[in-house]
Amino acid sequence: MVKFLKPGKVVILLTGRYAGKKAVIVKNFDDGTSSRPYGHAIVVGLSKEPRKVTKNRSAKVQARRSSIKTFIKVANYQHLMPTRYTLDVDLKSLVNTEVVENSTKRTEARKEAKKLMEEKFKTGKNRWFFTKLRF
Repeated sequence: MVKFLKPGKVVILLTGRYAGKKAVIVKNFDDGTSSRPYGHAIVVGLSKEPRKVTKNRSAKVQARRSSIKTFIKVANYQHLMPTRYTLDVDLKSLVNTEVVENSTKRTEARKEAKKLMEEKFKTGKNRWFFTKLRF
């Protein structure tokens, strides 16, 4: 079978706190690990998307509305819906298995991921990823 859940692939989470939110696969474990004996992936996603900004707003309001909030999570393959999109952000150096297990390292990594995602958002590319998913 062709492996299509690769790092950089944009997925939508289907269950849990972040259900309906978009995320990017950072590292995948197709065969599982000893602690999680099923296919899973470490994902970094947007828990709060940037909102609409207009020119006539002040710079402070524009900055606040264009801010994002991220999350880091280990997700079962059964709870991910892949999309056709990819996002090339270098999160591999920030997020790994030991970061996910340690809460203080996770918050630091989440802040760094937020900076990288905001940079990506400001370039204007990958517009679909930074919009809210509407049903």
